[in-house]
Formats: sequence, C-alpha cells, structure tokens
Amino acid sequence: MKRIAALVLGLVLIFSGCTAGGGGQTTAKPTETASAAKTRVVTDVYGRKVTIPAKVERIAAVGGAARFVTYAGAADKLVGVNDADKKYDVQKPYSYVNKDRFAKLASVGAGGSSDTPYIEELVKLAPDVIFCLQDKTFTENVQSKTGIPVVAIYPDGILSDSVYDAITLIGDVMGTQKHCETVVKYMKDCYADLQNRTKNVSASSKPTVYTGAVSFRGAHGFEGTYAKYPPFDLIGAKNVADETGQNGGIIIDKEKVVKWDPDIIFLNPGNMNLVNDDYKLNKSYYDNLRAVKNGKVYSQIAYNNNWTNIEIAIADTYYAGCVIFPEAFKDVDPVKKADEIFKVMLGQTLYKELSDAGYGFGKITIGK
Repeated sequence: MKRIAALVLGLVLIFSGCTAGGGGQTTAKPTETASAAKTRVVTDVYGRKVTIPAKVERIAAVGGAARFVTYAGAADKLVGVNDADKKYDVQKPYSYVNKDRFAKLASVGAGGSSDTPYIEELVKLAPDVIFCLQDKTFTENVQSKTGIPVVAIYPDGILSDSVYDAITLIGDVMGTQKHCETVVKYMKDCYADLQNRTKNVSASSKPTVYTGAVSFRGAHGFEGTYAKYPPFDLIGAKNVADETGQNGGIIIDKEKVVKWDPDIIFLNPGNMNLVNDDYKLNKSYYDNLRAVKNGKVYSQIAYNNNWTNIEIAIADTYYAGCVIFPEAFKDVDPVKKADEIFKVMLGQTLYKELSDAGYGFGKITIGK
C-alpha cells in the first residue's frame, strides 16, 4: 500500500508541475495573446485597414465627425473637436447638447467649409484614435502627418445605410455597440414607418409642395429651394422643384413658383428675414400664390449646418407628413415625436429650445 501511495503522489507532483507553468510553455501563450490583443484592425468607409488600440479611451474628431460621435454615445471620450463644433447653436443640436463639454476641449481643426486640421495640436494631444468625416485625401493626410490612427466615416443622406454604417463603425471602435444598435434600430424603424404611412396614397390625391428659404452654402430667400428634398422624398410628397431634374440645393427663378403655384409651401424660419425683405418690395407676388391665399405656409427647420443634423431632418419629415398627409399622420404629435427623436439620438429633448429660439413648427405669415 505504501508503494502504491508513493506512486500516486509522484504522478500528482508530475502533472501539477506541468500545469504550473514551470517549463514556460503554458505561460508563454497567454502572454503572447495579451500582447496581440493590445491592438486590433478596423476597416473604415474607404476600405482602409486601420490598426487601433484594443481599447480606445481618448479620441479627437475632425471634419463633421463630432456629430456622429455624439449619435454613437461616445462624446465623453472626446479630447479635441473643431472650432465649428465649439460654436454651439441650437440649430446644430450635437454642439448644443455638448456645449459645456466642448468648451473645455482643445481645438484640432477649423471645421466648416474651409476645414483645416490642426496637426500640431493633434500630435500634442495624442488621442488613441481620430475620427474623420472628410474625403480620403484629407483623411490620409491627417494620419500620415500625425502618426495617429484615423478612422474615416462618410455618411450621406438621412435614413440611409451609409448613416447607419457610420454610427455602427464608431460604436465598434468605442465599445458603445449596444447604444448604437438602439439608435440605428430606431432610425430604421422611423424609415419603415414613414414609408408605410403614405405607400397607399394615390399620386393624383397628393398636393403639390415647395420648400423655400433653404440654407445650403449659406442663407437664401424664397428662391432657394431643394430638388429631391429628403423630408419630402421619404414620405413620397410631390415636390414641384423635382421638375427641374436637378438634385440638392438650387436657386430658381421665382416666376417658376408662380407657374407651379404649389398647394403647400414650407419655409425655413431662420431665413424669414430675407423672405420678408423681399415681400416688402413684391407683395403682390406672394399674395397671389395659392398657398399664401389659403394660409398654407408652414415652417421647416433648417437641418444643414456644418454637415447634416439628421435628428432635425427626421423631425422635419414627420412634421411635413402631418401637414401634407394629415390623415396618414393623424396619430402623430410632431412636437412629441421631435423630442422622442432628439432623446434617442442626442440623449435629451430639445424642441422647446428650438421653438424658443424661433425655430419651431407651425404656420408662417409672410411679411410678419
């Protein structure tokens, strides 16, 4: 019995020695895995393979990326933003909800239409990752000059795959996947809801609509409009400007609006000073328009300000639906819906602040 006990004890000691790491083989693999796990590779919108830290704690945003970092629930990780991001405006909601945070951050670029990255400041800050919403050349220039990983996004449109992909990519980098899944699902649900509400409305029963005083590359008066206007397209509205065959912001001859004589007109309240100044000189022009005579002129909050403020654009779409297709949207309170959108995408309601600043929904009387 003593011999058997001694044999068993010897075997136990042999096996315990093998698993204790004394020979180095079993401890080397975890060490190698830990080393490899210090970095990972992500693919950005341009197909660039970018090596980033396994855990990203500090980020900077150039171009229009800070807005999408906010949508992705990662604004608390920002250490640098553009000058344009720091000029908060309620019509630029991501900057407004982050105004106290952004005021304390370093400036890493100019932002806006003449965007310039501040390379020295980026190098000094040394964030783990820079998010960039600009073209590929701009992106690669920032990465080559700073030596910091730059992940590019380039969302286009309002409720589109490129927008969903941009939010999802930031979530993957920052570890905010669950938040991003919630935001993207909500946006996709909005898209499906908007499409379904008007899919059975016949073309012959749709009123004609026009949007004026639209902002694009600056402020414009009544003649500034938008062909293929996303808030109209999403609900299948009959936009008279689409007859131009163009796409995006355009300046049209005001006499075309007389010819079109739309049933409903939407105007940007932020540019009503330009419309009202023109009204003083051309009262008869406006007063003879059908929509003006019938009191069917409504607000449409501008959503292009240092890139696209998607939450405002979605809210605009629901409000346009309530006006153009009242029966299809009869269960929607556009103010409550706007705040629901803001809460999901920005983390807080914002309609009151917009309305108090003169950018709310409602009828507009030209000349007042």
